[in-house]
Amino acid sequence: MTQTTDIASLTHMARQAMSQRDWNAVARLSDAILQQDPGSDDGLFIKGVLARLGRNLEASQDFFRRALAANGQRHDAAIELANIYSRLRRNGDAAALIRKYSPLIQNSPKYLDLAGTISVEIGMPETAWPLYKRANILQPDAPLLMANLANCATYMGETGLAAELYEKLIAGNPKHRQNHYHYSRVRKANSEDHIVQMKALLEDKTVPDNRNTPILYSIAKEYEDLKKWDQAFEFYAKANSSVSAQLNYNPGPDIELLDHIQKKCDQTWLSNGDAKSNQPPVPIFIAGLPRTGTTLVERIIGSHSQVSSLGETMFVQQSARQISPDQPNLFTPEGFDGFADNCEDLPNKYLAMADYRLAATPHFIEKLPLNFMFLGPIAKAWPSAKIVVLKRGAMDTCFSMYKQVFTWAYKFSYDLEHIGRYYVAYDNLMKHWKALLGDRVVDVDYETLARNPGQEIPKLIESLGLGFEEACLNFHLNERASTSASSVQVRSKINTGSIGRWRHFEDQLQPLQMILQNAGIAI
Repeated sequence: MTQTTDIASLTHMARQAMSQRDWNAVARLSDAILQQDPGSDDGLFIKGVLARLGRNLEASQDFFRRALAANGQRHDAAIELANIYSRLRRNGDAAALIRKYSPLIQNSPKYLDLAGTISVEIGMPETAWPLYKRANILQPDAPLLMANLANCATYMGETGLAAELYEKLIAGNPKHRQNHYHYSRVRKANSEDHIVQMKALLEDKTVPDNRNTPILYSIAKEYEDLKKWDQAFEFYAKANSSVSAQLNYNPGPDIELLDHIQKKCDQTWLSNGDAKSNQPPVPIFIAGLPRTGTTLVERIIGSHSQVSSLGETMFVQQSARQISPDQPNLFTPEGFDGFADNCEDLPNKYLAMADYRLAATPHFIEKLPLNFMFLGPIAKAWPSAKIVVLKRGAMDTCFSMYKQVFTWAYKFSYDLEHIGRYYVAYDNLMKHWKALLGDRVVDVDYETLARNPGQEIPKLIESLGLGFEEACLNFHLNERASTSASSVQVRSKINTGSIGRWRHFEDQLQPLQMILQNAGIAI
């Protein structure tokens, strides 16, 4: 047997061992391959897979990079490397690999799906969409591929397709809780049929309580669709109690941080230091608590021809951690101060991270709601930045957060007392930002906007220094993807249906109402 044949045989054996998940054998065989040929792209690729499975991202990155250097046509190494890059927050490098190698993976369901998943993770669902569709054409009955396509269909506004896919997934595996949850989100219930099916799952006492959390939220949502308010609240309460039990959360430190930010970011702080960047493109930061209309306003402004949108990114937080690496936890007083005292380089850091997604428009939107905490540093470091803050009725805001599971983000939102206390601190911080930043902050009242969009939308656009365009009134026709919790609602025309909805639950929400009223917040 020749050396080349021997390596081919070893590679075949290694792949068989991989399919059997015999990782010890895989390790031995890959070592044998590289002993014969240290530059073998097969050996290097297999080593990369092993390192990834061992969560050694740096080693995995090195092996995949070397495999790709040895054989530039290895689409598997390219997409695996893109996956590692995305985990290391090297999003631009991941995006470049996906764009380059997508034509080479058109017959690989595995790597089409992985490339789609990476694309979603780095904020490019439009790129993921054709990849997921192609993967499902090649392998139409694979549950994971179907679920990923359904999820992306929701982002793309294809809710009918998403519902069909979730129905098929549920028929194939009626016990899959997350599929029931997503199915309930993409259509409005018109009967209790799905509720009955989900309640039956709750009868299985062998399933840990935490696994039923998505089902509890789904039952609550569908009861609300059916206007059965008491039953809806019963299950919202059960769902949030389930999350709270898992979190064991104390809101005290988070509330204290909001108070600390006010003290830190005073007029003296704002006046000290020189901003380094006032160059285009000009960012429009849309902030506020979740469920206040930030996605709606993003769609309105983003429908303007001079504006593109990055959606919700973590680029502000990631930039801050680069600026102050000794204090990586921004959500402590020390971490916030490290960023606030050295924030001048935020624009350069941010734009470098966002470069792979920036379109050729003079303005772009960043709409992560949590950026409300960082409006002072943003305004100080970025003189040209526009800042839009959403304000919605306090009770509707708080209850809307209570109804939404944020994949463990916004930890205060799973308990009514915690929500009330946090909202009071948030409201004080927003008043502080307005007093400190003045006209730099453009306030948008959700209720006023919903009741009179024809008047308020042109005012909003003009307040940003943009000429009004009719497309902003027809934002619901915008086909761009949305990955926020409001991705389904923003496909519809603006309406007043959610205003005052909390009053259907007024009795149950009395404790929350008392907290807000005692703090002087209008109900």
